[in-house]
Amino acid sequence: MKIICIGRNYREHAKELNNPVPEVPVFFLKPETALLPKNHPFLYPEITNDLHFEVELVLRICKLGKYIEKKYAVNYYDSLGIGIDFTARDLQIQCKKQGLPWEIAKAFDHSAPVSNFIPIHQLNKEKGINFRLELNNQVVQIGNSSEMLFSFEEIIAYISRFITLKEGDLIFTGTPAGVGAVKIGDLLQAFIENESMLTLKVK
Repeated sequence: MKIICIGRNYREHAKELNNPVPEVPVFFLKPETALLPKNHPFLYPEITNDLHFEVELVLRICKLGKYIEKKYAVNYYDSLGIGIDFTARDLQIQCKKQGLPWEIAKAFDHSAPVSNFIPIHQLNKEKGINFRLELNNQVVQIGNSSEMLFSFEEIIAYISRFITLKEGDLIFTGTPAGVGAVKIGDLLQAFIENESMLTLKVK
């Protein structure tokens, strides 16, 4: 199982970090160890002094695929969850300045907590899927899947040109504007529509 993350898939988020808006999907990988085990506390990593939250809708791949055409991509995911792409922003800034990969800032252990999944047929994709993140009971990020620069199907078609997708793979589909820092003691709660899907206390 692998975790594939899409960067800069919401225009306003690209702008808030002074990044160019991409013309094709930008993606990077996290290892399986980035998942937070069930009932495991989230511990502030000692590698960073500037840990940021980035809430994202997460696709679960349901069958093997390579060179998937966009028109068939809908058949390759069966459910949707929500996750937090934790980022060591200080390390990422250092990497970007030096033209280096971002893995130390993005792929560290437990950097990708993910909720349970909702069958995709239970959600109204045509209207767009609403999601949000609350920090200490205050809304900090709001997004809708219709605002993505690249749709679920476009993401799957593009990634599968380079990487074979397998059943159980997860795709983080990008974060909306509003990312920010967390500190020890903070409470994070992520929602799809109005359903609370993921709750984390930073320890």
